[in-house]
Order: sequence, then C-alpha cells, then structure tokens
Amino acid sequence: MSIIDLVRRAQKGDGTAYMELFQMYEEDLYRMAYVYLGNSEDALDAVQETAYRSFRSIAKVKEPQYFKTWLVKIAISCSIDQLRKRKKEVQMKPEYYDSILAVDDNDISLTISLKDLIESLDLDEKHVILLRFYHDFTIREATEIMNIPLGTGKTLLYRALKKLRKRVEGEEVYGAQ
Repeated sequence: MSIIDLVRRAQKGDGTAYMELFQMYEEDLYRMAYVYLGNSEDALDAVQETAYRSFRSIAKVKEPQYFKTWLVKIAISCSIDQLRKRKKEVQMKPEYYDSILAVDDNDISLTISLKDLIESLDLDEKHVILLRFYHDFTIREATEIMNIPLGTGKTLLYRALKKLRKRVEGEEVYGAQ
C-alpha cells in the first residue's frame, strides 16, 4: 500500500494505518531528535511526543506525499521544545554520527574525517547539510523543516559546502607538504 493511501486511511481514523506510517520513519525521527538533543532518553521522549502530536493532527496533512517532511518538522519542533524546557544549549555530539554516517570498517579514516568536517560547521550549517545529504531532503524541504526562507537555506548550504571544500583542500595541501 502506498504512503498516500496510508495517510488517507489514517486521516479517516484508521489507527493501524497511522502506526504503519509512523513506524516507517521512527528510526529517522529518533536520529533527528538525537542530533538536536544529544542523548537517547530525550530523543526517545521527542519521538514519543512526535507520535502523539502527529496522530492528533494527521487530518491537517494537505499533501500526503510530503508526510515524512511533515513528520520530521514535528520531530524538530518537539526537540526544540525540549531544549527550551532545559534552557541550555546543546552541542552536537560525535556519537550520533555512527548511525548517520555508515562507512565500511576498512575506511575508518574517512569516518573520522567526515565527523571532523561536519563538526567544524555552525549549528544551522550542520542541520542543512544533514537534512540535505544524509536524510535526502530537497533544499526546499530542508528549509521548510528548519522554518527558514528558501534563500537563507541556500545561503547556509552553499556557505557550508564552501567551508567543507576549503577545509578538505587545506588538509590535502597540508598533507602534501
């Protein structure tokens, strides 16, 4: 059954269809919440709150094909709400990269390099890079999730890519000397 059919069934009150939909994206939602919150317990709480909020408002989904985007946006909102409750800034921890950046064991240096490169970015730049390249959202979907204008999202993306490119080229030049 297609996602669109499942969303339509869930909108009509079919709890089984909703559960099937939610479970399709539960792991992605957990990883996204973990990126924002930095620990498992809070990430699980955010996923649980996402399930509640999305179930309660599934009827508001206007375009079923964008269900995942809608769900991720709710997860980010729940994560940010938790951050506000804690009233402290969260630094992104390197541990979450293990699940996001799956690389062969033979390529440990590549894994370390990717982690270092992404850690060198500002928080918003990290978000746009992760949403765009690790979760395969379009730039438009990423900006909708982040609640920023499309132009700002493009600027963040291009600035982050430029920083990453400079850093990689700088390391290659440094390594060659």
